[in-house]
Amino acid sequence: MRPKLVVPGAPLAPIELDLDALQKDGRPIRNDFCDGHRLHLDRPLPFLCVHLGSQQNAAYHIASASASYLIAADIGLARAVVRLVAQRMRERCGAFLVIDLGELAEDRFLTEDVPFLRPFEIALGSGETAPEKAALKCFATAASEREVKYRTPRVCELGSAPSGEAQLWDDLGNVAWLAVRFAPIYKVPGTERIYPALHDRVVANMVDTALQAVSAFLKASKLEPPVTHRSLGRRAYVDAVTRADRSIDEVASAFDFLLAVTPINAEQAWLEFQAGDFERAPKLYYRPLEVEIAAEKRKLYSISLDHLEDPLLSGLLSEKQQELDLQLSLLATRETPRFVELGRALYGNVEPALATRARDILGKTAGAASAAPQKGLGADAVAAAARDMIAGYRAIHPGFEASVEIRADLPAGLLVSRNRLFVSRDTSLAPERLTALLSHEIGVHLLTYFNGDMQGLSILRSGLAGYEGMQEGLAVLAEYLVGGMTAARLRLLAARVVACEAMLDGASFDQVFRILHEDHGFGEHVAFNVVLRIFRGGGLAKDAIYLRGVLEVLDHLRNGGSLTPFWIGKISAAHFGAIQELSARGLLRPPLLEPAFLSSEGARPRLKKAMAGIDPIDMVET
Repeated sequence: MRPKLVVPGAPLAPIELDLDALQKDGRPIRNDFCDGHRLHLDRPLPFLCVHLGSQQNAAYHIASASASYLIAADIGLARAVVRLVAQRMRERCGAFLVIDLGELAEDRFLTEDVPFLRPFEIALGSGETAPEKAALKCFATAASEREVKYRTPRVCELGSAPSGEAQLWDDLGNVAWLAVRFAPIYKVPGTERIYPALHDRVVANMVDTALQAVSAFLKASKLEPPVTHRSLGRRAYVDAVTRADRSIDEVASAFDFLLAVTPINAEQAWLEFQAGDFERAPKLYYRPLEVEIAAEKRKLYSISLDHLEDPLLSGLLSEKQQELDLQLSLLATRETPRFVELGRALYGNVEPALATRARDILGKTAGAASAAPQKGLGADAVAAAARDMIAGYRAIHPGFEASVEIRADLPAGLLVSRNRLFVSRDTSLAPERLTALLSHEIGVHLLTYFNGDMQGLSILRSGLAGYEGMQEGLAVLAEYLVGGMTAARLRLLAARVVACEAMLDGASFDQVFRILHEDHGFGEHVAFNVVLRIFRGGGLAKDAIYLRGVLEVLDHLRNGGSLTPFWIGKISAAHFGAIQELSARGLLRPPLLEPAFLSSEGARPRLKKAMAGIDPIDMVET
């Protein structure tokens, strides 16, 4: 039977709370009362974050970012709900802590002469038991170690409330409590305007600090604390997250960025460049754009990220929103001088250290074959082998539905677009490179698409912002693990870095060609194909990410990192911690499929070697 709360003297109808369903069936509770009151419990947890008041300030957002929270304007209602939830959750979890979150009236340490360097105030109070004091101490320590835009917290004791002002903890009986009050440093002084980025950082820091305090409370209560405090975070998406994620994925699915900037006349361009004695850049042609850029941007920024109640997910979706905006801007400036600079904003410059590594590789592999390859496997043979590999993954999981298409409008090679593998009609592949290339395209790019598709977030299949570098690094690692990394292949990756650097420095198509052909000894056709990739769309800074990515992967392995989180979906190295947190919170499943190449006999010793620490040049099979 659902318990009913009746608050004497409060102008509220009796409130029903189905705590039995939460305890027995695990169904979350999201109960909206009148006037914006809300109780949210996404599972039985040993704490409840409470914010008293209807104003949607930072304290409100800190509370509502929790997996267990109460927003209430009426203190009598809040006490009644807290007592009931505390009783049930204490029975279930063994202990229970209520965290009362609020803001101080002013940022009293802020002064006119040094407005950004003063510490800011965090006031704490708690009950008298050892677990409550442990929670307070932990919160104080964790908060003191954080910096928020040049201002560090100064933690002090919560003073007495103004005379006659009731406090939540005054009448909670034996419910353990921790009170947190902080200065509103995210507000523009003297106004009600806010600094949005500072607001978001305050919220994220406070949410994390509160979970650390709960973990310390459990440990002091002689209960088993979680492996990580982040596992106490949200384990269910609110509807706003699902809607925003799907809407962003709809925009991402509306266009294929790489196809849109890939020339459709590669072979004709080569013949034109050759006929002109390699002195004039050929004319490149592209597919007509299938989207109206302005309309897609309007759709992109009509997606609201205001009510996601999860700072981590809000950040991931916001980053993807910005990346899609930049990709759309690039398409709008295709074949114009602005394309290069927008590409630089998306993919970055070539760092001096990366250029040095590339030149070192070119020097050490100077004797490797760099002429155009002899006749090898054609498109039909490569496509047939690709379908066989896809069938192997489908045998493990029927959901691995990928198509293989032979296209005449692509440069020689393979390209993955979502769940499709394109094979250029002009492909001619050395037989010894077949397994390596298919492991690259299918074992990494397609596999992470399908694993991401199995998660609750669509952007894990289309890719978190900046994912491409790590994706290509993993794909190159796959080539090494199957024994397919040759000196010529590594040399090609290094050449892309050198060519990209030259293009970004202002070199022309023919000048970059001569750098590769005359200075580094690449054959004419090979050098042309590299330069074609670099100058597609008007000059794309993407191709430096392959060598950069493999260096990131090797550093990750050398430092004891696991590859498993990277198979969950398409993520960047910068998102490794976010993926670990979402996994700890139960929001992500383990990857449904792992690359087949990881289980091969040859891969194990190579992976062990990589974990011990190697340079890219050591990946070449001798």
